[in-house]
Amino acid sequence: MVSFNIFFCPLCFSNPVARSDPDLVLARSSVCGIHTLASEPFFGQSVLLPLLCLWRSHQCPKALGGMFRNVAAIYLHLAGLFQRKKAGTSLTRCMHQTFAMAKRLQARRLDGIDHNPWVEFGKMASEYDVVNLGQGFPDFPPPNFAIQAFQLALNSDFMLNQYTKAFGYPPLTKILASFFGKLLGQEIVPLKNVLVTVGAYGALFTAFQALVDEGDEVIIMEPFFDCYEPMTLMAGGRPVFVTLKPSPTQDGELDSASSWQLDPTELASKFTSRTKALILNTPNNPVGKVFSKAELELVASLCQQHDVICISDEVYQWLVYDGHQHISIASLPGMWERTLTIGSAGKSFSATGWKVGWALGPDSLLKHLRTVHQNTVYHCPTQGQAAVAQSFQHEQLHFGQPSSYFVQLPQAVRRYRDHMIRSLQSVGLRPVVPQGSYFLIADISDFKTQMPDLPGDADEPYDSRFVKWMIRNKGLAAIPVSVFYSTPHRKQFDHYVRFCFVKDESTLQAMDEKLQKWKDELRP
Repeated sequence: MVSFNIFFCPLCFSNPVARSDPDLVLARSSVCGIHTLASEPFFGQSVLLPLLCLWRSHQCPKALGGMFRNVAAIYLHLAGLFQRKKAGTSLTRCMHQTFAMAKRLQARRLDGIDHNPWVEFGKMASEYDVVNLGQGFPDFPPPNFAIQAFQLALNSDFMLNQYTKAFGYPPLTKILASFFGKLLGQEIVPLKNVLVTVGAYGALFTAFQALVDEGDEVIIMEPFFDCYEPMTLMAGGRPVFVTLKPSPTQDGELDSASSWQLDPTELASKFTSRTKALILNTPNNPVGKVFSKAELELVASLCQQHDVICISDEVYQWLVYDGHQHISIASLPGMWERTLTIGSAGKSFSATGWKVGWALGPDSLLKHLRTVHQNTVYHCPTQGQAAVAQSFQHEQLHFGQPSSYFVQLPQAVRRYRDHMIRSLQSVGLRPVVPQGSYFLIADISDFKTQMPDLPGDADEPYDSRFVKWMIRNKGLAAIPVSVFYSTPHRKQFDHYVRFCFVKDESTLQAMDEKLQKWKDELRP
């Protein structure tokens, strides 16, 4: 007799009901009369057994009775099966797809947000010999004091291997309160105004889940870090987009991120009685814009006028160049009470794998984030928090001095930025000079004119096709900027690609070699 591995019932939605146990299967068949069989030995596919009596005939009446009691349900399943067979799908495959699991598996809040550009382009980059300038992480080590702090956390107090306080390791919440309290002009209470999260990503997700309700509108400035839209949708909110638009530049001049501006009238028009929150990202990813005080005051006045929460993503606050100044919107009059300020140890200390982030804000907001946090991750890894606490304690002693890492890092990174700008120009790319962050975007309009018919789907934005072409043919990986826009606006901004310049000199040298080869190919 055939040995069957596991049986499922798609009509009654049962759990697995048997392992090599025909009697139990037949017992279930008396209820619904039909089962799905998932068995590698049996042709490796799901097989419909409407009449189990073929091999246990004495149970036949039960099986048949069950089947006829559910004839309508069976008919619906079979009708769908043969409809797909008629469309050209093999019958075996149809049966497998129909009966592998009849319940809807995916929650509706995930509809339309399953595609991830990082997975797609990261996978493609791994298949070719490329210099990967797409994903935003440094490929040089964190500062020595941060590494030593982590080593100490691993090797000193054995209790750092255990749980700590749910809302943050006390020395970390204390130093964050002290450090940022001075910058924001607020008396920050560690237990009330600080929440430590699994990276800034965790802080953002917790904020959306805690504060955005079904039907709430969330204003998002385009281009935006790509998680803002799906996080809004998962919380039941409705994204409302307002677009930063570049001002024209003189011929021969490089565009600057500072020229990407909000239209005040357009921004004001996005606020309605349903607006719950506005997402601010300064310095901005991907453009590298640092919002000026005047721009922040405009945003602040509208948030106060319409009683709107501001979620301010400031993970790149230490990476600001050319004399520009990062200003936290929470430091402006009347904004602390309605602002969540999101930060990242990974971006602060060039250690993105540590995944330690935080949210700062009034207790009236943070108490709701704490509710989400305690019912999801509950607690973040203790040793990473201990290392970040000690790193901030070190930085507080040196802050504002030449020995400060927050002074040294942007100086070094600015040199990498300028190196990349010169190199990209050599092949006809036109960089937009960033004021801050890890990234610059480059205008590929000239290529769009010269090579309009790159391979790809007709509906695929040009920058996406260009990046794939560049990976395959030039050995350079980047990210298309259209992924940072809402679907209706992607084609309007599909002539930019994003590069990460926070890379070791050896990586930039490898980039130069690829670009030199590209440049040689351009010569007549």
